[in-house]
Amino acid sequence: MSELILIANADDGSISALRLHRGEAPRLEVLKTTTGLTGCSTFAVDPDRDLVHAAYKGDQPGIATLRLDRTTGALEELSRTASEHSMTYLSLAHEGTVLLGASYGGGSGRAWPVQHEEQVRLGESTPQVSFANLHCVVPAAAEGGPVAYFVSLGDDLVAQFNLDASGTLTPLDPPTVAAPQGSGPRHLVVDGDHAYLVTEFSGEAIRYDRAADGSLTSGEAVSIVDPRHGLAHSRLGADPVQEHLVWGADLHRAGSWLITSERSSSELASIPVDASGRLGEPAHFAPTQQQPRGFNVTADGRFVVSVGERSTRAELLRVEDDGVLTSLGTAEIGRGPNWVRILE
Repeated sequence: MSELILIANADDGSISALRLHRGEAPRLEVLKTTTGLTGCSTFAVDPDRDLVHAAYKGDQPGIATLRLDRTTGALEELSRTASEHSMTYLSLAHEGTVLLGASYGGGSGRAWPVQHEEQVRLGESTPQVSFANLHCVVPAAAEGGPVAYFVSLGDDLVAQFNLDASGTLTPLDPPTVAAPQGSGPRHLVVDGDHAYLVTEFSGEAIRYDRAADGSLTSGEAVSIVDPRHGLAHSRLGADPVQEHLVWGADLHRAGSWLITSERSSSELASIPVDASGRLGEPAHFAPTQQQPRGFNVTADGRFVVSVGERSTRAELLRVEDDGVLTSLGTAEIGRGPNWVRILE
């Protein structure tokens, strides 16, 4: 068994493709690096069609749609679509026919229909939704059809919408659910009847329960920060490195564990998740690549692939039964890596 891993290197404007080889000595093998994607720090993968939608920056930001060769890891550009603001997060819904985007700098969220006839390209975007410093958008199934969650770091909330097949966003009731004031909600993952949120400024993982219509209700919160580092609560516009502040980043589910990243300490935390979905206190902290903004977990929850903004290497870690993360080695990629996706 092996998986294909795609990693965006923002400083190089590239996407690296690697192969995860399992067996007695699991390892990462670098296959191919595709360039020409200025400032690329997010992309969405349509595994059924082998398509990648990658955001790029510049005087005219936009989204490039590329064809993935799973054997070689090469990406062939098919089309480009300009966008008003550069995208911070991209995800796909409605079986790859709707692309969702969130812009941190633009404070906006949008949806584009993905047109697959003849030339694969994006259609006209739907009207934007606006919240301060949007950091991610995540679609999920619900009783009345898919919903989309937009996480606003600046407004300390998650905005929740019904998402139809045309990409139209209709607010749920209630239209938003609060995160703690000043916490800086950042990334969110959905797991069945629950959603889990990581905050940048307070360094917390927060559980939300999901109703049948997809609406969220907040539950418990636990710290993701190793207390031995003495990091203080952060704020918008602060320099976490110079001021020794909390700098939460990403999170992913790994079996009975929720794995989170914190950049000031360059650590990953293993947080237990019980049978009811509730979070326990962190069981382990593991050092990883410097400033781990992004990482990901294999579908079976056995391996983590971690990168750091101040590193040029991808690290492979094994998730042990007790939540310990064991480093198995690294592979050279590009500069400023910050986005990881794993394809089976």
